[in-house]
Amino acid sequence: MVDEKIINKLLENYENLMPKKLIEELRNKLVKIDANEEKLKEIIEKTYREYINALIEPGEAVGTVSAQSIGEPGTQMTLRTFHYAGVREFNVTLGLPRLIEIVDAKKVPSTPTMIIRLDEEHKYSLEKAKEVASRIERITIENIAKSIEFDMINSSFIIEIDEEIARDKGITKEYIVKILERLKIGEISIEGNKIIISCSISSPDKIKKLREKILGLKLKGVKGIKRVLIQKEGNEYVIYTDGSNLAGVLRVKGIDPYKVYTNNIFEIAEVLGIEAARAAIIREAYHVLEQQGLDVDLRHVILIADLMTITGKIRQIGRHGVSGEKSSILARAAFEVTVKHLLEAAVHGEEDPLEGVTENVIVGQTIPLGTGMVELFMHFPKRGR
Repeated sequence: MVDEKIINKLLENYENLMPKKLIEELRNKLVKIDANEEKLKEIIEKTYREYINALIEPGEAVGTVSAQSIGEPGTQMTLRTFHYAGVREFNVTLGLPRLIEIVDAKKVPSTPTMIIRLDEEHKYSLEKAKEVASRIERITIENIAKSIEFDMINSSFIIEIDEEIARDKGITKEYIVKILERLKIGEISIEGNKIIISCSISSPDKIKKLREKILGLKLKGVKGIKRVLIQKEGNEYVIYTDGSNLAGVLRVKGIDPYKVYTNNIFEIAEVLGIEAARAAIIREAYHVLEQQGLDVDLRHVILIADLMTITGKIRQIGRHGVSGEKSSILARAAFEVTVKHLLEAAVHGEEDPLEGVTENVIVGQTIPLGTGMVELFMHFPKRGR
């Protein structure tokens, strides 16, 4: 029997190179055989080589198979948006529109949302979860004002505050006055549940612009978060949002910064980096396919995510991204705006090395994949032999 410590030490180097299940299986079998350290090393190395060879056949058309595997089920997808958590105004885009958003690398998703988990102090209490939610939800004067009118005689704006909503959101009239003073638009006073702003303007255009400016003034919360919803999951409370601002939410007290998620892939790339964005593309795309009950191998989704993020920036699968940046002129021309690509290539005197699939199909040659990767040479016997 071999010392387990030696086996564990040898297998340590392969922990990130082979699946855990394979390493465990290998460990269990190595313990039972009688071999020296050199022989064990040889067995592990041979297993690793066999594993690498088994990953994919040389010359396999992985790109074409991936495109087909995702494109074909995509034709069976629905075109709907789902209501989120039973609230009518809270929608999230799923199905084909969401998949198109992901592969087209849309900067802002049509329904940006966030899932925010709370820290140990706040996640078990509804009251404390509400405190965090009130710090996140963006509240403007429009949200707490019953009405805003302009008194032409006294040249002043009259804002009627809904005291019940203001109390619920934890906002006082004095606090609103303090925020309004930053605009420096005139004298501000409080009369009952009304805030009066005296200003010397009479032009209808200026009145309209200033009214919109007052209504849109942020009182509290994170920019971009329109609404929040608290849900109980298990024994803890989780916040779901309508709108997304990853950088802003990470600064809020009471959240768990390691468990904040957004469906805005560009925000993830900006705040957490390209590797996190790659993981988000895989998660989002696979989640869409799974929701529709479509069985697509995860590795096809991973290949697309790799292709979109390989340059360090998120590129779309389209003429402004992956397809439009191919090194082959014929491949670019075959995709879209044919004449433009051919003219530009002619003007610059470009050459096409004919190394890809598309360009070889166009010129009628064997594609350099599968058996087409192998070049066969034959020596004919000389006459007289």
